Amino acid sequence: MVASKKLSDRIVDWLIMVFLVALGVSTLLPLVNTLAVSLSNKAAVSAGQVNLWPVGFNLDAYNYIVQDTRFWRAFGVSVQRVLLGGALNFILAVITAFPLSREAKEFPLRNVIMWLFVFGMILNVGLVPWFLTIDNYGLLDTIWALVLPGAVPIWNVIILMNYFRGIPKELDEAARIDGANPWQVLWHIYLPTSLPALATITLFSIVGHWNSFFDGLILMNNPDNYPLQTYIQQLVIAERSVLHGGQAQLMAKLSNATLNAAKLFVAMIPILLIYPFLQRYFIRGITLGSVKE
Repeated sequence: MVASKKLSDRIVDWLIMVFLVALGVSTLLPLVNTLAVSLSNKAAVSAGQVNLWPVGFNLDAYNYIVQDTRFWRAFGVSVQRVLLGGALNFILAVITAFPLSREAKEFPLRNVIMWLFVFGMILNVGLVPWFLTIDNYGLLDTIWALVLPGAVPIWNVIILMNYFRGIPKELDEAARIDGANPWQVLWHIYLPTSLPALATITLFSIVGHWNSFFDGLILMNNPDNYPLQTYIQQLVIAERSVLHGGQAQLMAKLSNATLNAAKLFVAMIPILLIYPFLQRYFIRGITLGSVKE
């Protein structure tokens, strides 16, 4: 009986493993297809012959991207946005979550501020007031319009606050007995013990800033200031600009689908490079930080 039960448990484990592997592979199929399309020739892509393997292998799309100054300008705007916005999100999330993780008797306004945050997260003020506020501050067409409106990510604050609340109070009390002030407690105790949560909110900020396209479309009047995802989104709905010289000859070998696939794949590379370094902290951080006490 015991042996048969163990055998059935192993079979179930294997079935679950096979299902999860198949599910994981299925999520990679669109990425593989995008890469295959970007490496295929124009005729094969137009005929719909490309699935998971390039047909008529060539690097023409990537050669075009190397010469596309608008693409690299938008890429640079997105990098700048991630660096500024990610740093701002991280700093403000930490210094906001730390006092909110205190008990109400230590920070009397804690519950009031927390309800205001939750209220603001649930209810949206609307697109027009949001735009007018940014316009009144003179931020339109600047990098600050992309990073300041979302400078305090409330969901990240909640994750980090709940993680801080799970840290043993004895560590806090011991540090205060030794004469540590709140900044020293935060720097020497809370931050070193909160790496999973910090990695999680960092990943959320990076992905959010990198993938955002709508605010760039609304807040940037000059296309030269578009972030990368806004620029790529415009490729789908706008006609190709006039090309000259070698670019026109190279473009004649490409379809819009091939070129757009190449740009999409290049745009995915930074996230694909960053995620493996933060992934080992991600599950633990999102699990422990999402439970409200």
